Amino acid sequence: MDQDELLFAEEEETDSAKEVTIEQDPWVVLIVDDEKQIHQVTKMVLQDFEFDGKKLEFHSAYSALEAKQLLKQQPNASLVLLDVVMEQDDAGLQIVKYIREELNNQAIRIILRTGQPGQAPERTVIMDYDINDYKEKTELTTQKLFTTVVTALRSYRDIKTIEKSRSGLEEIIKSSASLFELQSMKKFASGVLTQMTSIVNLHKNALHCSFAVTKGVEDIYILAASGDYASNQDERARDVVPADVLEEIEHAFHSKKSSFASDRFVIYFQSKMGMENVIYMNGFKALSEWEHYLVDIYCANVSVAFENIYLNEELESTQQEIIYTMGEITETRSKETGHHVKRVAEYSRLLAIKYGLSEQEAEVIRLASPMHDVGKVGIPDAILNKPGSLTSEEFDVMKTHSNLGYEMLKHSNKQVLNAAAIIAQQHHERYDGTGYPQGLRGDEIHLYGRITALADVFDALCSDRVYKKAWELDRVMDLLKTERGRHFDPVIVDLFIKHLDEFLVIKEFYKEQR
Repeated sequence: MDQDELLFAEEEETDSAKEVTIEQDPWVVLIVDDEKQIHQVTKMVLQDFEFDGKKLEFHSAYSALEAKQLLKQQPNASLVLLDVVMEQDDAGLQIVKYIREELNNQAIRIILRTGQPGQAPERTVIMDYDINDYKEKTELTTQKLFTTVVTALRSYRDIKTIEKSRSGLEEIIKSSASLFELQSMKKFASGVLTQMTSIVNLHKNALHCSFAVTKGVEDIYILAASGDYASNQDERARDVVPADVLEEIEHAFHSKKSSFASDRFVIYFQSKMGMENVIYMNGFKALSEWEHYLVDIYCANVSVAFENIYLNEELESTQQEIIYTMGEITETRSKETGHHVKRVAEYSRLLAIKYGLSEQEAEVIRLASPMHDVGKVGIPDAILNKPGSLTSEEFDVMKTHSNLGYEMLKHSNKQVLNAAAIIAQQHHERYDGTGYPQGLRGDEIHLYGRITALADVFDALCSDRVYKKAWELDRVMDLLKTERGRHFDPVIVDLFIKHLDEFLVIKEFYKEQR
């Protein structure tokens, strides 16, 4: 190939004011051509090229095979300048198919350059292959190559912006179904953060930090993040954020002021509840009025969303406390051991986990089981606290507490109270059908009732009551084994025995204070 096949005419360079930029990842450009001279001349002409504050980083391949290897090594390449004729007449065209069909890379811009246009006519190639431009090497002056590369990189940038926007929207959609769960809310916020960085064309790395107390430690925590920080939610900022970035974030919290620079901004704002927040973003251009508006919208709306989550959590916590207190009131009235409902709750949760239920359902059982004896509020003291054995008539009265509890709780449409109603009614049913109040048998007894039944009896036998002293552990375990398949679900008994050490840890943790 003659040197003049790739001719770059001398042209005047237009001076223009350049914005102050930060160090950005360069545009990765692949040169695929079997002529080394083409690589040298292309790099020489574009050595000072800069677009959107980013320079070019060149990688070379001299055959179709090398090109395939290079494309795998550089999955984030922005542009490939591709020769048509190399070791084969259609080698470049096969590479186009490889990029679009096998690698499924629709973002990279492909510019075909050929010194032999007769081998691959432009009209045919542009229609049959997913390329972005077609140039004969003899027509490429310095200015035309510059224009071609700028056009290609601008298209690539816009495609990647759309992809990032779509990625952010996908995170929002995934999170919307369970918007009021805290962890989901964090995903939602990160999705919004990703979306905003794309819209305002900022660097992918962004942080939303809050000054809070977590696990007893007061510090700056990451609420939402994108880019390199995306997996660091809930982390302390000082553990994952570079020192220079952390210094700016800390300064914003201490000064309670926002700051803006040519390449970044740090926004401080307080929510109505007094939550302090800082958003840190890297960029490389001044924000427009519209982009400032988007940032303001994020600060206002996401902050409100977080506040709603915390308020919802506080409400749930209060409801749980009320439920727990109701169980303790019953416990106190019947003069049972102080931590009975706590132990039954924790035993029930652990049994549920061992049975294979989800963490969420196990938590429902933990919250509901303390109310298993709530119906005892309707039992006379003379019977409830009788130190001796009950007469058959008295025992008939005592047995009514199961249905009394059910009637008290059954009207609620709340998941925990529904579970509590089931447990209150069925925790005295027996696996062999001889229990009360309904005489249910086997799987007719709800799993919640079967789990709580064993947890309740185990703790009752291990504890002092007005009518008996606590049994030794060996005696309790012997009874559980004897009642396997009679009083208790055999699967649940086996799980309890297999993991006894874990249940004894709970027993010890909530032991009675003498």
